Amino acid sequence: MTDPLQGWQPAPAGYKHVVSVSLGASKRNAREEINVLGQPFILERLGTDGDSKKAAALFQALDGRVDAFGLGGADLYVIAGGRRYTFANVRKLVAHAKITPVLDGSGLKNTLEREAIAQLDPQLHWGTQKVLMVSAVDRFGMAEALAEKGAEVVYGDIVFGLNIDRPIRTIGALRRVAGLVLPVLTQLPQDWFYPTGAKQESSVAGKGTKYYAWADVIAGDTHYAKRYAPRDLSGKTILTQTITEADRAWMKERGVARLITTTPRMGTRNFATNVLEAFFVALSGKKEALTEAEYQGYIRQVGFKPEINEL
Repeated sequence: MTDPLQGWQPAPAGYKHVVSVSLGASKRNAREEINVLGQPFILERLGTDGDSKKAAALFQALDGRVDAFGLGGADLYVIAGGRRYTFANVRKLVAHAKITPVLDGSGLKNTLEREAIAQLDPQLHWGTQKVLMVSAVDRFGMAEALAEKGAEVVYGDIVFGLNIDRPIRTIGALRRVAGLVLPVLTQLPQDWFYPTGAKQESSVAGKGTKYYAWADVIAGDTHYAKRYAPRDLSGKTILTQTITEADRAWMKERGVARLITTTPRMGTRNFATNVLEAFFVALSGKKEALTEAEYQGYIRQVGFKPEINEL
């Protein structure tokens, strides 16, 4: 294998450096310089196009040289129904990071995205909305918050993850399915049910396609939201988090009326939750994931709020 750090540059002195190592497409790579609360940062994403060996090599080569890692294109943990489940193959992927903490975004999702749903209620009036949540077990905070606000929700985990037409329609049913399925799914390779590499760049017809017409809002992971999308999304709202300019162009082309991201842009793009969780850990100076209360404190201190874009 060639040098995984060929062309890579460390952050300047005095900066904190966050690097997201992603199994996603390298064409989505980014490197942004920002200043938050007087602390300069480099936020960086390095995609490996689905190459898990290259991702593992990057974790090993950068360990101890950056302040925090994000893990993109895969979940290390899923927090659902008050329990945390670990993906076995992903744990092996990050095992070479022995000094620098690795954050996959799961801890932050449970706080930031739950808060975002509450903040958006005055504008969207969730009790009047039909929401297609393309994947809920990896965003359980959002799923529970939508149910609490009275939205009519189809949770599409089985439909979008396994391409089986079995929609979940209540939060209670989602909890039961999570408890039954996650102990098994977390022992399987994650790319069996999550698009990585080139699969992130295309939309295909599938069991989930028909649910877009029913929904007012499509919520959840951007790649899942695009996976079975029809050509016509006129008038729809997409609620997601990781967005590039190419994603915005894709949404405009298909007629999406409104894009809502759970966090504002940092630099020129909206980074994934794993990057933001790593950012907060680096900002705190700690070497491990923060508590929910600590994340909430930093979210309010930094002033993170959802960003609404009329397309």
